[in-house]
Amino acid sequence: MRILVTDGMDKTALETLRAKGHEVVEQFYAPEELGEAIRDFDVVVVRSATKVRANHIDAAKGSRLKLIIRGGVGVDNIDVAYAEANGISVKNTPRASSNSVAELALAHMLSCARFVSIAGHTMREGKWEKKAYGKGVELGGKTLGVIGYGRIGQALGRMAQGLGMNVVAYDIFHVEGIECETMHYVTMDELLAQSDFISLHTPAIDGKPLINRENIAKMKDGVIFVNTSRGNNVDEEALLEGLNSGKIRGAGLDVYAEEPAKNEALLNHPNVSCTPHIGAATKEAQKRIGMEIVSIIDNL
Repeated sequence: MRILVTDGMDKTALETLRAKGHEVVEQFYAPEELGEAIRDFDVVVVRSATKVRANHIDAAKGSRLKLIIRGGVGVDNIDVAYAEANGISVKNTPRASSNSVAELALAHMLSCARFVSIAGHTMREGKWEKKAYGKGVELGGKTLGVIGYGRIGQALGRMAQGLGMNVVAYDIFHVEGIECETMHYVTMDELLAQSDFISLHTPAIDGKPLINRENIAKMKDGVIFVNTSRGNNVDEEALLEGLNSGKIRGAGLDVYAEEPAKNEALLNHPNVSCTPHIGAATKEAQKRIGMEIVSIIDNL
């Protein structure tokens, strides 16, 4: 088969596909060029940068294209229903990056709790702000609220329990057999009221952001909030208001309403720990994603 990889892929996986006899082309296409380009391929592999929309699918109708693979968890950069209605299958790699995203969420929790980001920044400016940043908090004994208790949320929950935290989780689905003394399912309002830390792990939500003024008002004073899911799940203006008022002690952000991120007031806030959408960007996760893509293509 002819396979187009638009946003990069693990080298070992690329070599594996070529060893199996597939022709693999690595090339990024601008949106206005993408529709015509994908007509010449059986499979298109994308990550976050490439958006496959209805107009691209219209351009590919009647061509050899039969599969779009998103190397990652979310598929909101692909018009999935429209693609499948036109005979093009859409797959993703939901298992491969769970641990990497969970570890980054934990890193942001620790960064916010101990002022790691801003303290390091001020030291590079020649300052020694020992007193200002000597008022950190520990994670042990605190309550972590996880909104969206799927693979990533569960991975973070296990890590948090290992650090001595209690975990409360909100999800529309409840997994049997995982509740214990240090992990319980609760309602959304209970989670917001009880949690010292809150980490968001839901898919992209259409319409009103889940983390808005109303839900922020229900949180504990001084909560630490982390988002490694999707930027449009959070009302950034409401989040900034919460940070400025002290309602939110700190925010760890890997995703943003607009990417590349341009909300300078949020990015430059001293109580924000930020990264440029790198949740799945570990060597280990990329290898797992690559081999999961190979497996999907093998089963086509």
